[in-house]
This record gives sequence, structure tokens and C-alpha cells, in this order.
Amino acid sequence: MSDPIYLDYNATTPVDPEVVEAMLPYLRGHFGNPSSDHLYGQRAAEAVARARGEVAGLIGAESDQVIFTGCATEANNLAIQGTARARRDRGRHLITSAVEHPSVAEPLRRLAAEGWEVTVVPVDNNGRVEPGSLEEALRPDTALVSIMHANNEVGAIQPIAELAHIARAHGVPFHTDAAQSAGKIPVDVEALGVDLLTLAGHKFYAPKGVGALWVCPGTPLEPLFAGGGQERAFRPGTENVPHLVALGTAARLARVRLEEEAPRLRVMRDRLYRWLAKDIPGLILNGHPDERLPNTLNLSFPGVDGRELLGRAKDVAASVGAACHAAGGPAGGVLGAMGIAGARARGAVRLSVGRPTTERDLERAAAELVAAWRSLTAVQVPPGTPRTDR
Repeated sequence: MSDPIYLDYNATTPVDPEVVEAMLPYLRGHFGNPSSDHLYGQRAAEAVARARGEVAGLIGAESDQVIFTGCATEANNLAIQGTARARRDRGRHLITSAVEHPSVAEPLRRLAAEGWEVTVVPVDNNGRVEPGSLEEALRPDTALVSIMHANNEVGAIQPIAELAHIARAHGVPFHTDAAQSAGKIPVDVEALGVDLLTLAGHKFYAPKGVGALWVCPGTPLEPLFAGGGQERAFRPGTENVPHLVALGTAARLARVRLEEEAPRLRVMRDRLYRWLAKDIPGLILNGHPDERLPNTLNLSFPGVDGRELLGRAKDVAASVGAACHAAGGPAGGVLGAMGIAGARARGAVRLSVGRPTTERDLERAAAELVAAWRSLTAVQVPPGTPRTDR
């Protein structure tokens, strides 16, 4: 039997073959510690420097502004807790949105338990923050604003440049979690006007366990860990050289392929939606129709539970939301924030396409999802009905 069609690229991506090849020398022969002065260390240090430059190039930054981390969760924690603690004498008020990933929401909850006040600004029914809501939430004692660039569940892209401009006009640093957007749409720190930006390697075809935080010069930041002086002492610990080489290679590939890859993903995403909508009356798209990641579909299937649908569609590997919520987290947190509840929320499924996805994959997946929906709703196809033209 063949593996199911993978349509969960927002959860993670496979490691690109070119990325694997770039890693191998640093898993085999080039094993030196980048802090060592001898040849082995120099080779490792040069590889880390090249990777830093490639990551900076993906987001239009300078290489000395990039801090490598073990993952996007660590980068978000460093950005939020590190900036809040560095600015605690100026104020203890923080702002975020109602649709953030747990790696942003949980550090904020921890700070709230320690005495910080957190304001959660709402989103509209497309999952986007209205700039006026942020303007109203800002206060003289606001220490940080953290709002994601693109949502992991519905793909909604936030108006970050406008939001960051509002925060900066009040002298407040702005952090954005770009884990889902980097590699899918253009991400440029200067154009966005942010002060801190998070990246996740495994969302753009690097391995799991490596990420980065971009920090604008002059942004106050305290490290989470104490140790050596690696990563300008903001992230002490011996560098994971093979994974950093992988991250740099993946960043370079994402940058050079973005112009042709994003339109291709959008075409496949929309084709899958059309095929499903043609055969499933009442199918609803969740999220903004245009300001959305080019690979992401969040759909409410009428009359069924999303988990049951995917359990029946065994030839499709997808999810009902974020992978970190897949096993028992609160259902529909993002959808609920968008005002989506009841049967529509229960029927929601996230389908995300990626670099390896083919048209044949989409055809198989559409047929499987339609068949699963029909079996759960007892919709019968009359004998002799021609197969949907795909």
C-alpha cells in the first residue's frame, strides 16, 4: 500500500534533499566546535557564519542580527520574555492577538502570572487584527506587542507593517512570529518594520530542532539562559552545526525558489478547493479569501466532525488545526476567535500543500475526502452519474 497523501505542510515539511546533502559533511568529517581556534573549529565557525548570512538573506536582514535557536518556540520565548524583562522598569503591559500559537500565548501567560498585564486584541471574522484595535490597546506602560505574521490554522496574513508602524509610533517594540510565512511569502524585516522576528526551520524544508530570532539593533533583550558567549550571549551553548548548515541551505533555497513556488502553491490550493466545493454542497472556506498563505485551506465540511472525516479518509494525512493542538487541546481556538462555532467549527479541516505536492496527489486526496464525506452523511451518488471532471 502507498502512503497517504500528505496535506499537512503547515505542521512540518520533509527535509529537502539538497539540505540533507549540505548537512552530511558536518555529521561526518567536519565535527569541530565553532569556538575552537584550530582548523576543525574554524571550519565549523565558517559554516555557521555562512548559514547566518543565508538566513539573513531570506528576510532582508544583516547577518549579525540573527540569533540561532533550537526552534521557533525558543525564539518566541526569547523575544517575549527577553524583551519584557529588559523593559520591565518602563512598564509591565503586553499586547498580543487572539489567534497566536501556544509558543507565544504561553510565555505571555507565564508573565501574567508574574504580574504583567496582557491585553488580547480581537480578530475579525477573517482572522485578522484591525489596526484600530491595536491603537486602542496601547498604553504608556506597554512593553511589547507580539502578533503573528500568518496564522498556522487558517493562513490569514496580518497587516504587520501597519500594526508595527502604530506600535513604533508609541515607542513600543513589535515582535512577529513568522514561522508559517517565511519561505511561503516574501518576508522582509525592513518592509515589515518589526523589531523582532521568529523563524522555524522545519516549516521550510530544514530539519526539526532549529530556528532563529532576528533582533533589530537597539532592541532591549535579556537572555533566557546563562552560559558561554555563543550567539552574542543571547543563546549560549555549543552550536548545532549540522542543523545550522541545514537551516542556511533551506533559507537559500526558499529565497531563490519563492518567486515561482508561491504561485504554484496557490494554483494547487485553489484547484483542490474547487474540486471539493464542486462535489460537497455547503463547503465553507474559513479565513481571508485573498490575504492568506498560498498553500493553506481551512474548510468546514457540512454535517460531519472534522476528526471523523479525516479518520474515514485514510488516504489523506491532514489535521483539524495546529499539530500542537491535535491531541486534546481546546477545539477551534482560532476559529472561535473568528466567531466560528458549533457545527461549522466541528467540521473544520486544515489542508496545506507543499513543494512535493503533485496534481495527482490532489486528485487522489479530493476523491478520498469526497467519498469520506458522502459516507458520513449518507449522501448517495445515483447510478450512472459521471465522475467529476478533474
